[in-house]
Amino acid sequence: MKKKKYSIGWRNENKHPSLSEVFSSVSVPKQKGIWKKLFAFTGPGLLVAVGYMDPGNWATDIAGGAQFGYMLLSVIFISNFFAIILQHLALKLGIVCERDLAQACRDHYHPFINFILWILCEISIAACDLAEIIGSVLALKLLFGIPITWGVLITAIDVLIILFFQYKGFRYIESVVAALIFTILVCFSFEIVSSKPEIFPILQGIVPNPEIMKNSHSFYISIGILGATVMPHNLYLHSSIIQTRDYPRTFEGKKMAIKYATIDSTLSLSLAFFINAAILIISAATFHKAGHTEVSSIMDAHKLLSPILGSSLAGVFFALALLASGQNSTLTGTLAGQIVMEGFLNIKFKPWIRRLITRLIAIVPAMIASIVYGEKGTTELLIISQIILSAQLSFAIIPLVNFTGDSEKMGPFVNGITLKISAWFITIIIVLLNLFLLYDTFFK
Repeated sequence: MKKKKYSIGWRNENKHPSLSEVFSSVSVPKQKGIWKKLFAFTGPGLLVAVGYMDPGNWATDIAGGAQFGYMLLSVIFISNFFAIILQHLALKLGIVCERDLAQACRDHYHPFINFILWILCEISIAACDLAEIIGSVLALKLLFGIPITWGVLITAIDVLIILFFQYKGFRYIESVVAALIFTILVCFSFEIVSSKPEIFPILQGIVPNPEIMKNSHSFYISIGILGATVMPHNLYLHSSIIQTRDYPRTFEGKKMAIKYATIDSTLSLSLAFFINAAILIISAATFHKAGHTEVSSIMDAHKLLSPILGSSLAGVFFALALLASGQNSTLTGTLAGQIVMEGFLNIKFKPWIRRLITRLIAIVPAMIASIVYGEKGTTELLIISQIILSAQLSFAIIPLVNFTGDSEKMGPFVNGITLKISAWFITIIIVLLNLFLLYDTFFK
């Protein structure tokens, strides 16, 4: 009997590569040097990790630390574990099938279903872009006193910066992201040292506490953290950018690529865990300890941080980290928008046109909110953007888990029984939590 080709499960075989202008553009050494190969695959994981430390995540971490001390560290830890599994599936899909998640949906689902998925995905990317605008705008206000309305307009300039680095090459984009992540890391390292947290309570907080479920408010914040565990655009992004590596498109080559890409992804997401945990730890060690349990917004946290820690640099580093976070997320959001539109619709726009469309969709509501409601309006808009992202998440996870568990599509690389069960378990948990969050938001 003739052995089935493992791409037989796809409807279309003649396709354009994902991000064709940078496809297979980063060389991977042919020799067996582990460190050189690992370095060659380092980068996509960092771009993905950005989504776990964007301004939209800050508010829940700050509120969780201020109200419940270190108790919700376990929720961040579990969230990170979920993220590691799902991003592994995304990179595996891209490497094995040489399709990003958007292309895979187009080659599997009915055109009408595809159109709906594309619309939902575009809305989520615009919502994500909105969160990045707000984060950058708040940071500009905190650092330089720039009014929010002007800050919204200034953020549009980053289109030119992004286009410049896209033109220079994909490794340049990865280097910029790495530098901004390093900036965030340095800032929060300073904040942690300044806040002098207690080590034993931190270790206790990593262990799940039954009190989280018993207290309705801590449970609600936990849902907010877990519900936005994986940014939906990150799954599309990772399945695409991993294909920028020039590994042999053979069984052994793909097996090697999955191995090193997973190491890169896991280490990068561990770094994201440290930064998210740092935000909660700083909030717990300063606001919760001082009795300021009402702190829940980024602006409130900045106002109180310097007086409590007794250092003006604390507020500066906090705002600088926020600016780096917003700009970092902008870079990855741009790429995700390009991947989604090209993948679902099989059409190509020039990068500057695609970026301008996404930015305008996000800038309009940000500008209206800043003019009508001021600072409070932008904070409310940040919360709304996270609800939109949570609502769309299930529509990205379910296809991903389904595709990577299909032996006709993945062949010898299909998810094993343990990974398959784990992936569906994580999917069900995230879907249920997001449904609960949406119900609580709109019907209570």
